[in-house]
Amino acid sequence: MEEYVPTTRINWLNTLFLLVTPILAIGGATFHWMYFGAPGWTEAIVFVFFYFACGLSITVGYHRLFSHRSHDASWPLVLFYAVFGAGSFQNSIIEWCSDHRNHHKATDTEQDPYSVTRGFWYSHMGWVMIEEEAFTNDFANVKDLQASKIIRWQHRNIFLIGAMSGIILPAAIGYLAGGLAAAVGCLVWAGLVRTVFVHHGTFLINSAAHIWGTQPYSEENSSRDSFFLAFLTFGEGYHNFHHTFQADYRNGHKWFHVDPSKWWIRGFNLVGLNSNLKSTPKHSIEVAKLDMKFKKSVNKLASKNIDVQDYESRISRCRDKMRSCLFEIHKSKKELKSSLSASKDAINSKISEMRESYNSIKVELRLLFKEMELQYKSITRAV
Repeated sequence: MEEYVPTTRINWLNTLFLLVTPILAIGGATFHWMYFGAPGWTEAIVFVFFYFACGLSITVGYHRLFSHRSHDASWPLVLFYAVFGAGSFQNSIIEWCSDHRNHHKATDTEQDPYSVTRGFWYSHMGWVMIEEEAFTNDFANVKDLQASKIIRWQHRNIFLIGAMSGIILPAAIGYLAGGLAAAVGCLVWAGLVRTVFVHHGTFLINSAAHIWGTQPYSEENSSRDSFFLAFLTFGEGYHNFHHTFQADYRNGHKWFHVDPSKWWIRGFNLVGLNSNLKSTPKHSIEVAKLDMKFKKSVNKLASKNIDVQDYESRISRCRDKMRSCLFEIHKSKKELKSSLSASKDAINSKISEMRESYNSIKVELRLLFKEMELQYKSITRAV
């Protein structure tokens, strides 16, 4: 009996689009510059608008809202993401989210539709250019999305909506603002060039964010954190955090992390268009970071045949105390919001005590890791 071999074929539509679009963008930009002069304010403003509208529709809409349900959004925002997400030319919400949920379910395995284990270029864009029978999509994992009329409408009309919002609309805005020259300029810069930028920004998360960067929260898969990628991708570059805490509406969880998608979600939450923002409690984040740091330190000691049992018991005690302390701070802060004035002083006093305890635990951990490092260095020097 012959062994069954799954079929693989080139998706010529996707392949031609991905290869021809950069050529048209470069050619169009050259033509516009030669015949109409350098792009002006109209082209710049329209480019920026469509770059953010289409890019955020992918990162906030397709990714954090639809794929991971990290928050709830009102129908005007859902419609916005559907229209400008189509204009990013990355397929429909249903198709995109189904692939992405499969990626998270089977990261780095043969069932991962864009596994980085198959190489940078495969995970970057190669997987879009070929069709493999193993990844034929029945959309069984996105039934929740198919309940939305807006999402079903976008899926049925994805090419028409994409052409209108991604190409025709920027050209029309340019024509109304500055005639033929601006129309051509906006078509080229806000249509073609912007499409290439948003494409490869998204693709870098599938490829580079699984190759380069740090893993402060987990080594369960290849995902990595990178400030540089976060800067290029509306905050998506904190990818190790995202894979560890998938339902969090933030990728950059600290206030100083560059994450425009997080700021967008918060902003619309303030005006009532977003709700139910999901965020990972600090105690869960800190414990994950502690476990990863300890794992790396232990591996260094184990490589020198150093007994780590004592360190493991000490870190276990610190972990339990830290988790309990941060949980109590979190719970007390929630109580503070709904408490009466008479009890607020007592709650604030409790929070202060917990923070002092937390600081003591951090000092204890710092000394523990320093001790581990010194022991490693002493053995290394002796060898």
